[in-house]
Formats: sequence, structure tokens, C-alpha cells
Amino acid sequence: MVSPVLAPGQVSEINLTVTPADKARTPFLEIPFQLPSGVTRLDVGFEYAKAEDCALDIGIMDSRATDYPTRSGFRGWSGSARNEFFVATDAATPGYYAGLMPAGRWKLLLGMYRVPDRGVAVRLTLMADAAPREVAAAPKPATPRGERPGWYRGDLHCHTHHSDARGGPELLAESARLAGLDFLAVTDHNTTSQWRYFGPRSSEDLVFIPGMEVTTYRGHANVFGLNEWIDFRLANSTDLDALVREVRRQGAILSINHDKEPLPWDFDYPDMDCMEVFHGHWLTSNDGVLAKYDRFLADGRRISLIGGSDYHQPAEQERPGPVGLGKPTTVLWLPRLDACAVVEALGNGHGYVTESPTGPHLAFTADGQPMGSTVTGSDDITLEVEVRGASGDRLVWVGEEGPVSEMLIPDDAWNETIRLPMPGRFLRAEILADASRARAIKDLRDWCAKGTELPRAQQSLTAAPPIRRTLSNPVYFEAPK
Repeated sequence: MVSPVLAPGQVSEINLTVTPADKARTPFLEIPFQLPSGVTRLDVGFEYAKAEDCALDIGIMDSRATDYPTRSGFRGWSGSARNEFFVATDAATPGYYAGLMPAGRWKLLLGMYRVPDRGVAVRLTLMADAAPREVAAAPKPATPRGERPGWYRGDLHCHTHHSDARGGPELLAESARLAGLDFLAVTDHNTTSQWRYFGPRSSEDLVFIPGMEVTTYRGHANVFGLNEWIDFRLANSTDLDALVREVRRQGAILSINHDKEPLPWDFDYPDMDCMEVFHGHWLTSNDGVLAKYDRFLADGRRISLIGGSDYHQPAEQERPGPVGLGKPTTVLWLPRLDACAVVEALGNGHGYVTESPTGPHLAFTADGQPMGSTVTGSDDITLEVEVRGASGDRLVWVGEEGPVSEMLIPDDAWNETIRLPMPGRFLRAEILADASRARAIKDLRDWCAKGTELPRAQQSLTAAPPIRRTLSNPVYFEAPK
């Protein structure tokens, strides 16, 4: 492909036809161009005939970028959310990064999401500008720390207009405070530009966790606690291994997201720390994700169970309902409230996931050890369980062979000591809606009747499967050596 040389003040045009053969070769098509020295701003236009079977994404890398995986030179990504963007020394479109504009070979990235058999014509326009501009400095993140130990609530999966939501960071932060959350991971698609807002504004009443959703055409994954942007251009499982190494290098943790239609995980399953089992409302096929998770545990893998709303902040605050930010909520026991403690607790499985910030509380110990721990023994185990806010529902204990015991929750403040035979490799607990089932279905039916769509395929409300309100992390078992 010819690499045009941009001239400041002039529009350069690139026309090409993207075909299924291009997609078969690579999920990300690189379109090179030469940026001369002295440029302080670049504007890009992106045109093609969007259709149900035709969707392309776009991003850009500067002359410092290398082949996958690169650690430098990434300048932003907007997926299919924008038809134009700019990067400059002093500012950039949300999803993109301001900063120095090094001369040399830059690359536009076209993501091959859906390419029709007939192909698709793409028109790209580029205009460089050399007017004097300041160089923006990345803001320094705040590092708040609350010293009180306890249970803290957060949402681990949400988006702003730095990717494909309409609302900005300010609105999302306000939504989190209105929901009563203590921590929030803002995981915009393939970019960390949102952190320039959230990093400096992290506070003791709302701690922001550095996050990014690695968005590929074979599945999505969240990374929590990262220090730098991570390359998302995965083409195969070898690239996935490189991604895991980069996550480990940064001391971050990796979670596979919403492993269900329409975006199931289609790579090999990596060495993951967490799995997003409770995604959005329970009645959006989460039962299938939970079944996969239990199979991983039965096979001996130790993976923390987490949840996330996948909330895309609207342009205005919306009315409360059964779907929204913090629905579900991941609840963690923390010795203190700060970003490092949250990431550590996620990796250790010290918590549970519940339907909302006010959803049922569920905590237990096995022979005195908390959720996420390993218990050594071969005899009966003593379980100390604490449940709040689920009177009339059922508490179910699940091991590698499936449910091992269940009991009615007699009131809204219930503590019980239970003895059970050691069930195998793991034991987890869940609260199933019995007394609350009819209300949960009615709330969702009323929500949908007002024209609001669920973010994932909704299951039947007339023959709904069991509704799980709360899921604990497991305790693992080992035989004495």
C-alpha cells in the first residue's frame, strides 16, 4: 500500500476496498502514512457504508509503535463509535491521547469486525496542521486510601464516551456516587484515555481502579490494576500468551468477560485471574457462564468469580431500574480502601457478587477460612455463614458435582453454623430467588415495557430459569500431604 506524505494545511485522501480476504489475513488492517516534522495536530475522517453485515473500527498509532505487542506509539481507538477524530499536542478526541507528534511512519488501524462478501469501500481523509500549540502533560493520578477495614462495593465493567457510550466521565462518576458505590473500574474499549479524567479524581469516597477492556473479534477481557495501555491486536492464541505476559509484567490481573452470546470467548482460555460470571441482569444467559465457571473449578483451576454491569453511560442520568450501574455489584472484604487493595482482593477471591448495591449480603468461612482460601483436610467442614436481606429465598451450596445442600433463609439477618462433608475440590454458595422471584420478574418486565432494551439477549420472562441474586467466591480444598 502506498504511504502518502502529509503536507500541513492540505487534505490527503486514501480510498481502498476492504474484502473478506483482508479479514482472513488479519483482524486489524494497517494503513500507513508519513507525518512530517513540525505537525501539532492531525484530523482524520472515516467514511464507509455501514450496514447490518458491515461494521469497521478505527484507531491510530504513531511512528514509535512496533509490531504486536507494542508498548509505545498507541494514540487511540474509537472502534465504530466515531466517523472522525483528532490527535494533537494539546488535546485529543475522547479515546485518543494528546502529546508530542513524532515525525515518521504512522498507521491507521482498521478493525475488521464485519466485512460483507461484496467487500466495502472506505474513504479516509487526513489533514495535518503545524500551528503552534502547547504540549499537554499527563495528569498525576491521586492515590487515596481509606484505613477502615470492611466490605466495599463496586462495579468492574462500565464505559464512557472514551469508547462507545454517549455520556462523559463526569456523568459516570456522578452515577457511581448516586448508586452508592465505593470503587469503580472504568473499562473503555482498547484505550486508557479515560484515566486522564478518573486518575486525578480518585478519592476516599469513590476509588477508581485503572482498567481497560481488551476488545477483540473473538472475545473480550478486562485488565485491572494496569499501569500502561496494553496492546489489544490479538490474532491467535500465541498473541494471547503475549497479552498474559504483559498483564503479569504490569502486576495487573486478567478477567474474561461475558462468555456468552453474542460475544463469547473464542480463544483458548488463558491463565486468567478472574471470570465475569454475573454480567448485567441475571436473566441474560448468565446461567451458562456459571456452568462454564464451575467446570473450570472442577478441573482444578482457581479463578475468582466477579461481576460487572457493562454499563454504557447515557448522555443524561437515567431512572433507576433493574438494569444499570452497579447491577450487579462486586463486594470485597478489604483491609483498607485503595486501588491496590481492590486488585489484590479480586485476585484472591475475597468477596461475592450480588444483584445491586443493596442486594443480599453473603459471606462464609470454611473451618475459619474466608472465601478464596484453601482449606486442608479430609473430614467434615464447619461453615459459618452470614446472610442479609434475603428472607424467604434459598441458600444453595455447590461443589464440583453440583448442589450439595440447600436451605430456606428464614429472615433478613441470618447467621448459621453448618457441618457438611468435604465436597471435593471446591465449595461455593449462592442465593436463589424464591420469595423475591415474582418481584424480580415483574421489575424487569416493567422496565422492558417502557422501551428499554437489555444489553444482552434476554431470557424468557414467562418461563424464566432460576434467578441467582448473589454468588459467593469458592473455598478450595486439598487433602493433607
